[in-house]
Amino acid sequence: MNEQLARVARTAMGLVVALVIATTYWQTWARPGLAARQDNEIQRVAEFEVQRGKILAPTRVLARNRVETRRGKKLYFRTYPQGKLAAHIVGYSTVSRSRAGLEKSLNGVLTGTERNLAGLVERQLDDLRGKPIVGDTIVTTLDIRAQKVALDALGRKCGAVVALDPRSGKLLVMASSPSYDPNLVEKRFGLVGRITADCRPAAPLVNRATQGLYAPGSSFKVVTLAAALESNRFAPDSEFDDPGYCIAYGKRVNNFDTSRPFGRLSLATALQHSVNSVFCNIGKALGAKRILEQARKFGFYDRPPLETPDGDRLPSGLYRRGELWFPKRDFEVDAGRMAFGQERMLVTPLQMAMVAGAVGNAGILMRPWVVEKVVSPQGKTVARTERAQLSRAVGPVNARDMAEMMVSVVQDGTGTAAQISGYRVGGKTGTAETGVAGRNTTWFIAFAGRPGKRPEVAIAVALEGQSLTGGATAAPIARTVMQALLGRRPNP
Repeated sequence: MNEQLARVARTAMGLVVALVIATTYWQTWARPGLAARQDNEIQRVAEFEVQRGKILAPTRVLARNRVETRRGKKLYFRTYPQGKLAAHIVGYSTVSRSRAGLEKSLNGVLTGTERNLAGLVERQLDDLRGKPIVGDTIVTTLDIRAQKVALDALGRKCGAVVALDPRSGKLLVMASSPSYDPNLVEKRFGLVGRITADCRPAAPLVNRATQGLYAPGSSFKVVTLAAALESNRFAPDSEFDDPGYCIAYGKRVNNFDTSRPFGRLSLATALQHSVNSVFCNIGKALGAKRILEQARKFGFYDRPPLETPDGDRLPSGLYRRGELWFPKRDFEVDAGRMAFGQERMLVTPLQMAMVAGAVGNAGILMRPWVVEKVVSPQGKTVARTERAQLSRAVGPVNARDMAEMMVSVVQDGTGTAAQISGYRVGGKTGTAETGVAGRNTTWFIAFAGRPGKRPEVAIAVALEGQSLTGGATAAPIARTVMQALLGRRPNP
């Protein structure tokens, strides 16, 4: 009898051990794999029993829930009241196509799984009471009115507009064209694929503001100018002789405007009229590595730190065979051409808005951010983004001189189309050749604010496939968006 009891006890103990091991395995080591499987029907249904938090702009709802009852269960699916207006920031959350944008990167916040201890306890109590789990609400920094102005101004053009407050890094506008309606992704995805624009492929799901890598053209001269002044080898009144071209690696590099050489001119005048030969010669004098090290201070070679998914944000810099590349030796790069934004230099509009913002903000580069705060279901602010300095991109005296030189570009140079009455606007145009005649990438980067005060807005506009210059195509769009923002920005 005792032997039988012992045998039963050993069997029971073995079953308990097996149960513990199996439970530990499935809840720890195997859990990530199960959660990641897109065909896990139970997991997917459970996710949509959660009442996701809203995504808001200060005055508009960008994402909310609609309720459906299936087999006696309430399921919560997403709807996007603003349609394509902020699609590339907000993204989507669907059953069939997973997630994108903030819906993906902040999924834990929106579903309530990333909370402090008190929040997690409250969630467990709601679960025990049979109440639906409610996620936290995200409030973004986007100015929806200006966002609409930017998308309307882009029209059918392919490109992007990024505007931020250079004093804080707060993102105000991020418009990518063509956009798409995230409400179509779940059941009418074919309509997204049929979106057309003035480029091929239209690629509406690509966020050109942070994933679009473009040759910056003469907008990069701002970075070269910073390297020149910081080297102490050049000053705004340094003089050059412009014959209308320079020689780089034995080849002639012409000014964009080949109608006439400028002759004797200062560095300030060279920026004002975007004289390639001057910056070509500065590049040759400084070398590629010095300019690239200066670019790093503006954020190049790092993924811009925004709250969207990492894969949505690409770093700017020199690219070789599709990979980000920093040369070991100067002779590996044509520094003359790189100095005015050609060679293998590729940048995103977000990065160039950061460059303009740092110059306008006395040389200080602020971390860009788009999430203002996180609010609990009870209406309590549980997290708030604090401004943070990324770097000092350029010294304060040189930043002041650069800002004045950029103001002259708008007052009486290549960027006059960006003038705004009553505001101090400094900018730089860019027209990057793509190798196809009449299909240039055009740019305008700028800062703007009230005279005597720090700029309230920094902006970058990039357009694909343009036959005219950045001053003619991108600068008017920048002006329109800045006008929509100026006068509406409280002190950060």
